[in-house]
Amino acid sequence: MLSALRSYLLPAARLYLLGLKVLLVQLFSGPLRLPVMPRQDGKVAIVTGGGRGIGYEVVRHMARLGAHVIIGGRDEQEGLAAVRRICEQYKEAKVEFKKLDLASLQSVRQFAQSFKERDLPLNILVNNASVMLVPEGRTEDGFEQHFGVNYLGHFLLTWLLLDTLKDSGKCGHVSRVVNVSSSAHRIGEIRLNDLNSCQHYSAHAAYCHSKLAQLLFSSHLHQEMQHGGFPVSSCAVDPGMVDTSLYRHLWTPFRLAQSVIARLLFRTPAEGAATVLSAALSPALEGDCGGGYWADGHREMTTPLTLDPQLQLSLWEISLQLLGLQ
Repeated sequence: MLSALRSYLLPAARLYLLGLKVLLVQLFSGPLRLPVMPRQDGKVAIVTGGGRGIGYEVVRHMARLGAHVIIGGRDEQEGLAAVRRICEQYKEAKVEFKKLDLASLQSVRQFAQSFKERDLPLNILVNNASVMLVPEGRTEDGFEQHFGVNYLGHFLLTWLLLDTLKDSGKCGHVSRVVNVSSSAHRIGEIRLNDLNSCQHYSAHAAYCHSKLAQLLFSSHLHQEMQHGGFPVSSCAVDPGMVDTSLYRHLWTPFRLAQSVIARLLFRTPAEGAATVLSAALSPALEGDCGGGYWADGHREMTTPLTLDPQLQLSLWEISLQLLGLQ
């Protein structure tokens, strides 16, 4: 009983303390602004979860710069409304919505297949969609929800679109995979024998684990592409604490406090999108300058665990097995 209670309360306490630290850093570092970016005419981008929040701002800015952007999302009404708003703001915008439920591997496969049938290039893939602190549950395929949606669904999507990303990149203009992660990865763990968090479930811990898994995947993917000589880069981005609906599953007292504090101290979705957009669009990140972990508009060091090559490889191979890809 005591062990179970500790397993439940300790991750929550660690996550909230980390959040306080991040908030203080944001407070003293000031607002983030997106540097001037070049036009993106002729480029095609996919942004998961692009119907609201950070994802919406990423889509809006890319469309403003001339990219053809496809929003992949679960909520069709929300996605179509986002498309309408962007097209009203930018009359020449090329934006569309396609159904994508990352909690369903079948939906991910259908989305990827539908895209590939159009014979479009794919220059930018932003794995942005996320769930946080959702009640214990399983995806359509039986995976813990944070692990299934935040990590495994995006792993499969990236894998299925990897050949298109390779074909679309070229020297000096590599294709980019941008994985939107979180500072919460710093307190995550990877238990290879319990990726579904079956032992003493904690939504707080499961969220942190999924964000660490994203970083391990992002780093290993970048190395695979570099070693294979493919014109594709992969990086992970922490947008900071941003005022979005991601926090709606916080414990009630914290949610009430967050709704007040967020308006005063959290970043706006546009500010949160700044680092994501820099990672996706900046000419400075071509060639050997790509990859890594980005936060507050610049590259940052992360925990030694994310750089463990054996852990990266083990998680990669287990993920392939879980998805029936090997």
